[in-house]
Amino acid sequence: MSEAILKLDNIKKSYGSHDVLKGVNMQVNRGDIYGLIGKNGAGKTTIFKMILGLSEMNSGEVSIAGSTNRKELLKNRSKVGFLVGTKFYTYLSARANLKYYATIKGIPGKEMKDEIERVLKIVNLDSGKKPFKSFSLGMQQRLGIANALLGNPDILILDEPTNGLDPQGIADIRNTIKRVRDEYGMTVIVSSHILGELEHTADRFGIVNEGIVVREITQDDLKEKASAVEIMVDDIAKAKELLEAGGVKVLREVDERSTLEDYYFRLIGGGK
Repeated sequence: MSEAILKLDNIKKSYGSHDVLKGVNMQVNRGDIYGLIGKNGAGKTTIFKMILGLSEMNSGEVSIAGSTNRKELLKNRSKVGFLVGTKFYTYLSARANLKYYATIKGIPGKEMKDEIERVLKIVNLDSGKKPFKSFSLGMQQRLGIANALLGNPDILILDEPTNGLDPQGIADIRNTIKRVRDEYGMTVIVSSHILGELEHTADRFGIVNEGIVVREITQDDLKEKASAVEIMVDDIAKAKELLEAGGVKVLREVDERSTLEDYYFRLIGGGK
């Protein structure tokens, strides 16, 4: 049975009269790569803020590693690394920026250098003394992930880590996500607008719409939804006649394959 490392129970959050989260229920199991899906304004980033304690919820409960009280949550949140935007000093190098954040995170000085080199190696970033302002978008994102990895967290949260990247940059981020889960045992929660990419990265998915997680599904669920066989024929009526004569019932006719994107749009409406 899967162990829940993170649970959100009926989380509600409003800003003035605007209800952003309307009762979010969500469970992430230890070792998951969990994909959080939703359009802009659906509530994904606010969910991350509730998990991280960056904003107070109006009601509901967050549980991290089984803890829900403030003292234990504070301790367990120290083992959550996160990338929610890339906030770095533009005139500092990658190593200098990481040294600053490692100090804030309380990583001892005698261990700091090795830890900085470890996380830079994981994300394959060695920019020497180049300042952050000269980094490409892909380098900026990799440094953001390296920062999130400082201290070897149990849970890694990545908010749109592939946003604006080219295909190679997207593939690099995908490989890094899989590596930290497989080699370091981290649980990863990642949001993305690129559903096709997320489909090849995550094990489980939470679909957010209008402030609610409307469905949580697994890769196996997607396979079940896509358990149709596509056969190209030159005479559909004759093919149906032959199938039914052979005892094969034609349940429905479709003209497309079921993907994560298809599932998402069938669930919340809209389309390509």
